[in-house]
Amino acid sequence: MSLYQRFFAHTLAWGDDAQDRLYGDHKRRLFAGLEGTVVEIGPGTGVNLPHLPDGLRWIGLEPNPHMHGYIRERLDGRALDAEIRTAPAQKTGLPDESVDAVVSTLVLCSVPDVRDTLAELRRVLRPGGRLLFIEHVAAERHTPLCWFQHGIRPVWRAVADGCRPDRDTGAQLRRAGFSTVEMERFDIGVPPVSPHIVGTATK
Repeated sequence: MSLYQRFFAHTLAWGDDAQDRLYGDHKRRLFAGLEGTVVEIGPGTGVNLPHLPDGLRWIGLEPNPHMHGYIRERLDGRALDAEIRTAPAQKTGLPDESVDAVVSTLVLCSVPDVRDTLAELRRVLRPGGRLLFIEHVAAERHTPLCWFQHGIRPVWRAVADGCRPDRDTGAQLRRAGFSTVEMERFDIGVPPVSPHIVGTATK
């Protein structure tokens, strides 16, 4: 597993520029105005850090230790009170109602159980706190892309660190008990992960 984790970290770092071209505008709008204590689940190589405002207390929950060096490089020179932990998203170890916002980008596709993870994130958010998300999601049912996502899922999970291309994350967010969930769809044109959602779930 360690060798795979190292390889996956290197692969993500290699693709950071491409990811920024695909998602950068969405991130700048989504993260504008963040303040207080922000937890990011699965920050990977720290690709979101350039889009976060200074002055935050930032806690990155990254179980893959081979990502941590990349994160520290991006933190260098930033005015962030930053901490990196290896705790997973579904068991953060954080106190109840202790954070102002949670950031999740391209992570909920690969957590073992979305319902348990969202319950944990809602637990640690303060009342009025927000989960900010950008996630790829299942295609519309009974479409060729939907069938393709289902067919490629076993191989995709094996090579993409457990990612499930056909997970209906939007529906899971709406059922997770947040007071409001606002999202919009967009498409990046890269099957099998073309359909995406971006938005905010408020406790």
